[in-house]
Amino acid sequence: MATVLVTGGTGFIGSQVCDALHEKGDAVHVLSRNPARAQTKLHSAKAVYSWNPETDPLSSEAISDVEAVIHLAGETIAGRWNAAKKRRIRDSRILSTRNLVASLADADTKPAVLVCASAIGYYGESGDAHFTEASPAGTDFLAEVCEEWETEAQKASEVGIRVVTVRIGLVLGLGGGLLKQVLPPFKMGIGGKLGSGTQWMSWIHVNDVVGIILHALENEEINGALNATAPVPVRNTEFTKILGAVLRRPTLFPVPTFGLRLMMGEFAEFVVLSQNVLPEKTEASGYEFRYRTLESALKALL
Repeated sequence: MATVLVTGGTGFIGSQVCDALHEKGDAVHVLSRNPARAQTKLHSAKAVYSWNPETDPLSSEAISDVEAVIHLAGETIAGRWNAAKKRRIRDSRILSTRNLVASLADADTKPAVLVCASAIGYYGESGDAHFTEASPAGTDFLAEVCEEWETEAQKASEVGIRVVTVRIGLVLGLGGGLLKQVLPPFKMGIGGKLGSGTQWMSWIHVNDVVGIILHALENEEINGALNATAPVPVRNTEFTKILGAVLRRPTLFPVPTFGLRLMMGEFAEFVVLSQNVLPEKTEASGYEFRYRTLESALKALL
């Protein structure tokens, strides 16, 4: 049994990570802006501590006797982007990681490992090429945020903490992630491809995201980046076709790129970004995916 400190524990992925840790017998400690809410929502949490991630160091009580840290906190990227939204996206990741690592560095007894979330936005646009963990960072807004985010996390290695950054793809699960955005129109029979439909989508079932995070936590030989994406990415037209078939609904209503821009502003460019990201290092490290194909993942969920 280990004591694991989790940030972002009340989120879509974080709550399932906490449950999985609890199920395997670990003591789950959670950092939250709203401890009362977290205590109510997370029955798997043994302790909850207050933390404002953009401004505060961690209390000595919160990091006492902690053996591992999982850092998942961050503003959602979904929604119309403006200057304030982009600042929240950046600060919630960069400043929180900087404050977290500084606190861990000052701790008398340091955790053995920090598993920090990142995103496949790190790579930028792939077109018809593909990315692996060895590929360089892109140059757009999200790529720059992810690169700086990971740089802050890696500073923990300077004080002897093993660091793993998990670059998470388009997460499929009920109650959050990609399906929360796309299911309503598809269930009503008015779903369709986005933009040209030729863009690659690097998806992953939420159970595999949790599995990869725990895999990184438990395997001492793993360092650096891991891609949390299923081994078989699909183009948007194929995603649309498979989702429609699983739901038994037509998919006859494409959404043109200009329509997405009207609805979402700059965020629309990310929605139609082509990202063919393969989990080469993740599989080489011994992780076995539960859901390798989109059809198996959607059928399990829906």
